[in-house]
Amino acid sequence: MSLTEKKEKEYRKTVLNGAKEIFNANLVEFGEGNVSIRVKKQEEMFITPTQNDYSTLKLNEIVHIYFDGTQLSKGRPASSEYRLHTSVYRARPKAKCIIHTHSVYACMLAAVKQKIPVILEEMIFFLGGEIEIADYTPAGTHEIGEVALKAMGDKNGVLLANHGVLVCGKNMKSAVKNAKLVEKLSQIYWGAAQIGKVQSVAPEYWQKWLDLYKVMNSTVSQKKKSKSKKLK
Repeated sequence: MSLTEKKEKEYRKTVLNGAKEIFNANLVEFGEGNVSIRVKKQEEMFITPTQNDYSTLKLNEIVHIYFDGTQLSKGRPASSEYRLHTSVYRARPKAKCIIHTHSVYACMLAAVKQKIPVILEEMIFFLGGEIEIADYTPAGTHEIGEVALKAMGDKNGVLLANHGVLVCGKNMKSAVKNAKLVEKLSQIYWGAAQIGKVQSVAPEYWQKWLDLYKVMNSTVSQKKKSKSKKLK
């Protein structure tokens, strides 16, 4: 089913606004990261272009593609990382938007393969728990999506070893929130580690926030039984 001009413009505007927001939050620079939104009930998405200049990005530069990478719009080619987005969308029907960033503190943790334990309750509510590290896999490959999903588990975010951050959300607002939150948590973790031993929130206090996460923010279908009955 082809999109109306109005609907196509709405999708493009959502991606553009998300891209501008993460750029203004210093989560990406020129040529880094990508932002996408899936087309409802279709194996299609709108995504930022390759070698993206966030400072000058325009509505007509947002790329419309099938999940297999076939381009539906004219002009700029899609981000080479579209396979990373496709993997998540196919595995998670409730994930509507995806953001990949190269934010500095999160990248520092990813470079030393340090996951982020539950240091604030809000990370359970928004992200689903501690943020794991996906094994290193070259960018732009099919495999990077597979390892990202495996490490992400039932959560909304993951650190990509020697690469960056991947988050998803039920809408662009929540995806942007998650991208910002992962970077904030990375900064807090790094700073706390300079002061002393980082103290995490004990698992017995997670359940209230985890229940709220599953109802309000999780992008994993609740019909699909979690591989793990509790967060690690």
